[in-house]
Amino acid sequence: MSTTCTRIKPDWDGTPVTMLGETIALATTPMTLILLAGTLITLRSRHQLGTLILVVSWSFYASFMTLLDPGNTFANARAEGCLGTPTLFIALVAAICVGMIFYTAPNEARET
Repeated sequence: MSTTCTRIKPDWDGTPVTMLGETIALATTPMTLILLAGTLITLRSRHQLGTLILVVSWSFYASFMTLLDPGNTFANARAEGCLGTPTLFIALVAAICVGMIFYTAPNEARET
């Protein structure tokens, strides 16, 4: 086992992480759960400003967790197998954001 994987995931057992496994791992982080709770509250109240804030927050979080890679740490870990590809997580975040925008759109926009 390499130093990258022992530093990022010390309890990794050596089996390669799948796309679904990585999505579940990213979806169960505390920040994801906080953003999901905020999303549910905002959707319940149909608050447009809250939706804007959450869409920006989701976007920054998904970028931070998946795309910003200081020192190629995530790329090295993916190559070694202890991190999977975050494609499904990014697609789910995008679907949540698009759904929030459509759900909180003004009535005139929904009728056309």
